[in-house]
Amino acid sequence: MSAHYPPGLVPAVPTAPVAEASEPPAPAAPRRPSRWWGALLPAASLLLLELAVRLGAVPAHLLPPPSEIARTLVELSANGLGAHVLASTVRVFAGFATGALLAIGLGVLVGLDRRAEALLDPSFQALRAIPSLAWVPLLLLWLGIDEGSKIVLIAIGAFFPVYMGVASGFRDVDRKLVEVAEMAGLSPLAMARRVLLPAALPALLTGLRNGLSLAWMFMVAAELIAATRGLGYLLTDGRETGRADIVLAAIVLLAVMGKLTDTGMQRLEARWLSWRDTLDTRA
Repeated sequence: MSAHYPPGLVPAVPTAPVAEASEPPAPAAPRRPSRWWGALLPAASLLLLELAVRLGAVPAHLLPPPSEIARTLVELSANGLGAHVLASTVRVFAGFATGALLAIGLGVLVGLDRRAEALLDPSFQALRAIPSLAWVPLLLLWLGIDEGSKIVLIAIGAFFPVYMGVASGFRDVDRKLVEVAEMAGLSPLAMARRVLLPAALPALLTGLRNGLSLAWMFMVAAELIAATRGLGYLLTDGRETGRADIVLAAIVLLAVMGKLTDTGMQRLEARWLSWRDTLDTRA
């Protein structure tokens, strides 16, 4: 039997307290490792190699210990090592600049024009598969043993990675961005500067980094063409004289120079692409 209450005197029904909604905590950003973290593996490898040679596990005449290589570098520094490093660096940057500029122009053309892509890209892909040393006899016949043949060979090595990065970068620009730019009435030059180039810039810079590293590799092949100075010449000299310490010293210098130039490109990439909101840019 239900109870009747006078108007205005209906008892309030107790309700359970409502918990206040709270936002989930933001995920913590991954902690960046120390910049010295990358030196751990080389340092450990050098230490193990030094111990292996000192203990007789590795023949010293075939693989000198790091301490011996360091002494060789000091001796070479007193006997014109700087001239060898400078000669190789100048060749690398001259060849890289030549190959990269040509690759950027042709890569933009191929990336934006399908007829140019159909005409040029198959030939470039076939030429890209030719090993570096296969160009040496032809360049010797055409250009002789002077600096021209060396710079052209380095330019060939730098060309294809940059070309691939530029062509793919412009070809893969989001179609919606282009359509919005066309609706806004942007001129072709303004569209290239404000839409196409920023969108293709990550692929372009990746191609430049790869091209620069290949330029150092092709430089060694180039300096095998009767060079009298350079790190490639030191490799040949060490092999002909049976000095494994000179060969390894030249290899160490190649690794250091390649790392320094790649670090410069990496910092340039970080500055030019600072506008991106990616996983790597999380603080």
